[in-house]
Parts: sequence; C-alpha cells; structure tokens
Amino acid sequence: MQTLIHFVHGNGFPSGTYRVFLDHLRQEYEVQVTEKIGHQANYPVTDGWPHLVQELIDTLESRYRQPVILVGHSLGGLLSMMTAQQRPDLVKAVVVIDSPVVAGWRAILLRVSKWLGIDKKFSPAAASENRRHLWPDQEAAYQHYAAKEIFAIWPTEVLRDYVRAGTMPCEQGVTLSFDRNIETAIYRTLPHTLGKLLRKRPQVPVGFVGGNESFECRQAGDYYTRQLMGKHYQLIQGGHLIPMEAPAQTAAAVLAMLNAMHSEERGL
Repeated sequence: MQTLIHFVHGNGFPSGTYRVFLDHLRQEYEVQVTEKIGHQANYPVTDGWPHLVQELIDTLESRYRQPVILVGHSLGGLLSMMTAQQRPDLVKAVVVIDSPVVAGWRAILLRVSKWLGIDKKFSPAAASENRRHLWPDQEAAYQHYAAKEIFAIWPTEVLRDYVRAGTMPCEQGVTLSFDRNIETAIYRTLPHTLGKLLRKRPQVPVGFVGGNESFECRQAGDYYTRQLMGKHYQLIQGGHLIPMEAPAQTAAAVLAMLNAMHSEERGL
C-alpha cells in the first residue's frame, strides 16, 4: 500500500491554493488534504490552538487506517508537529514548510504581548483584520492580488488557483472563503508553549524546509527550530510562501527530505 501524505495548509490559504505544489508530491505519494481548518464551530480558535490540533487528530482518525506522513505549511506545520507529539500512533513522519518554533525569550515575549493585548502589532493580524474581502468577480480579485508585490512573484497558475480556492460567491460578487476574522484569531492565538516540542520531542522523524528570505523565520529565530530538526533542516531560495512562490523547488526539497528519512527509518 502506497504511503500517504496528509497536507495541512497555512493560515488564510485554503488547500486549493497549493495545487501545483501538491501535484509534484503526487508524483511519488498519494496526497490528501485538510481543505480549510478552523471553520467548524465545534473546533473553535482559542489560545494555543488546542481545538485545531484536535480537528487534525479527528481528521486522521476518521479518514485513515494507518499512520500517514504529515506535511504542513506555516500554521499547518505547527499543527502537524503538535499532533505528532500528542498522537504519534497516527503519524509516520512530519515535514514542515517554513514553520519555525517560537521558544525561549521570544515565547515569553509572545505570551506577555498577548496578555497586554499588543500582540497584533507584531503579527500579520494587523493586516488580516482589515484585509479586503469583497470584489465584483474573480477576475477583479485576481487583478487586485496580481498588483501586490508579495503575489506578483507567484506563477500565474498558482495565483489563479488561490483566487479560485480563496473566494466564493456572495451578493456583492465574490468574497474571501477563508474568513478574515478566523485568520486574524489564528494569528493572535499563536502558541507560546512550543518549547514543549523540545522538552518532549515527537516520537517520529521531523524535518524543516524553509525560505532563506522568510521574514517569519527571522522573526522567530532558528535556534530552537534547528535544535528540534537536527540534520533534517534545509533552506531554499524564497520567502515564507515558498510552496506558492516556487512550488516545484519546494516539493523537490520535501521529497528529498522524505527520501532521506526513509533511508534512515526504513518504513516511510
């Protein structure tokens, strides 16, 4: 039976955004996805994301009869590591994409900033809560994003996928399918307890593929991430959104890391 990858997306980006990247993974693995995490009322977004972790655990338990490889980008990578720590029986390995571990003094600063209510100043939440969310049609949404520097470097087909997956019909035309209030809540409840991943390491192989120009990784620092990943740590050209910026290169790095884990573990 072919080993299966379950992919978990980043905050604000439904899984359809990653189609090109995932199609490269599908050349070697069967790939299934979490479509849009955090949007079910019985899995609310709360501090530290315990219900989002439970959502992923319940998804794995209900869908699969064998452990799977978890691959996650940003939010999805952190949820994947937390799930592997809590339920290693459901997971064979984890590869995270630009999901740095915030620990040490940065975690203390994060906790204090959340307590004081000033955390929004230091996260993408400041932008997401006022993100434009209405357009007359998908083409208008596409032109809106294509004019922005962060999206202009994406291949055209990836940006088209994002518009298709990231918008849905509404009375005014189209609106964001990933609720911007949920996106903001996820940013503002980033776990400040990720140091537990180092004190009680996941009992499965864990690897990191990141962008060498990622602001998020610079902000979080790489010390604890490298401590957790060991030799399974690789940077490639790009920023935080490398699965969209460079889908083929990112997929190649993920596949190479899984092959290295396979040769070591003899079982992926």
